[in-house]
Amino acid sequence: MSDNLIQRSVTTSVARNLANTTKTPPQLTSITPRHLLNLLPWIHVEGGTYRVNRTKVELQKAERVELSLAEGAASFQPQALRSIPLFAKLRDDLIDRIAERFKTEEVTLGNTLVVEGEDRNKFFIIAQGQVEVLSKGVHGSDLRIALLTEGEYFGEVELVSDKPSDVTIRTINPCILLTLSRKDLDGLLTENPALEKEFRKAVDEHQELLATVNKYGERNIDLVSGLAENVIIPETFVDYTDKPREYSLSAVQTVVRVHTRVSDLYNNPYNQLEEQLRLTIEGIKERQEWELVNNKKFGLLHSVHPSMRISARYGAPTPDDLDELLALVWKKPAFFLAHPKAIAAFERECTWRGVPPVTTAIFGSPVVTWRGVPLVPSDKLEVKSRFAHNQWLGTTSILLLRVGEEDQGVVGLHQQGIPGEISPSLSARLMGLDNLGVASYLLSLYFSAAVLTDDAIGALENVEVGYYHNYEHSAPVAFNSGSGI
Repeated sequence: MSDNLIQRSVTTSVARNLANTTKTPPQLTSITPRHLLNLLPWIHVEGGTYRVNRTKVELQKAERVELSLAEGAASFQPQALRSIPLFAKLRDDLIDRIAERFKTEEVTLGNTLVVEGEDRNKFFIIAQGQVEVLSKGVHGSDLRIALLTEGEYFGEVELVSDKPSDVTIRTINPCILLTLSRKDLDGLLTENPALEKEFRKAVDEHQELLATVNKYGERNIDLVSGLAENVIIPETFVDYTDKPREYSLSAVQTVVRVHTRVSDLYNNPYNQLEEQLRLTIEGIKERQEWELVNNKKFGLLHSVHPSMRISARYGAPTPDDLDELLALVWKKPAFFLAHPKAIAAFERECTWRGVPPVTTAIFGSPVVTWRGVPLVPSDKLEVKSRFAHNQWLGTTSILLLRVGEEDQGVVGLHQQGIPGEISPSLSARLMGLDNLGVASYLLSLYFSAAVLTDDAIGALENVEVGYYHNYEHSAPVAFNSGSGI
């Protein structure tokens, strides 16, 4: 046997059996920074209920009309017209008859629906697609002042008056519209003089109310100012809503089961029960943040008032879009909340325009800012994927929040001091052992969120995250990832 083949020492593979290995605790890929949980101010709620008292709204804000769209056919329930302030107080039978007079129109891209300075006497509800609202600036050029999308409407003023339109409205993609013409409305009212009288009365009351409320729909507070003497001081008071909204705490719960043999025999170097609870709590916290964003009762996405929603003008999120969002939530905006892909899409648009955003640090993590307001990443604002023209594309929303009770913003809700509490509003309680020696622990987390005023949160919708710029050409291109977003 050759000398170089003679074993001169114990082999490493055998010696390894005598050595202790260095181990890590279990790793969980789904753990995220959960910045939202840290950035929201949390309010202790007694009795599991939080009541938000507001001033009385005399004139409701416009809301989107709830529509159904199946195979290109649009429809709505007659009561959905009550989302429109002009129709809100009409009798049910009149609402039903007006709803019957709506017609469906399919309109191509670039079609002008309303011309500034003209009176077309037609009311429109958008069932599918988008339109742009243009107005002549002081210098005579057309300025895009808004984008309207599904469920939004226009032309109600022109429907009931002879006032020429002060805007031009045209489609920016093919649209399906539900329309009501002045001719059809007048024909309906002429058939029944009693209904016509009621409708005209409702219109007059609506116009009178417009003159007595502020832009938020609250009644004006009568004041007098100046240095003139012998001026009668007006009398006023602030009324409150008689039906304040109440938020009840929601719960995320699960039962963790650990066999006593496992916790007795295999408890070093890591405590088995502690690791099971730690990883489960991480999952509970992830679900908590998802609920805060997406829950249909109190989630931030569903709490944005229609008047505080705007649409991305060109699909990809641009500095102009975020500026417009800042103009909505302008009273002490705290932070944007967006999916990482939406933030990346915004950064690409900034790079394209030569205005790279500034970076700051939040809880030790670098984040970009726009106008000094951080864009906080969260994958709980989901991306809705679709496949079009052999490309994977996706849309999402970007939120902007003001936070805190003092600033009438968004707050998180929880109840401290619950039995078995291991952190605020989170408890772990032993439920007992079964006859197989398995211990059960109940984990419970109680929480909710409240938006104190409508202007505390805004949303940029229809944000496209799949466009990349080709720097050799002037137009953006869609990136085909091959597997979706």
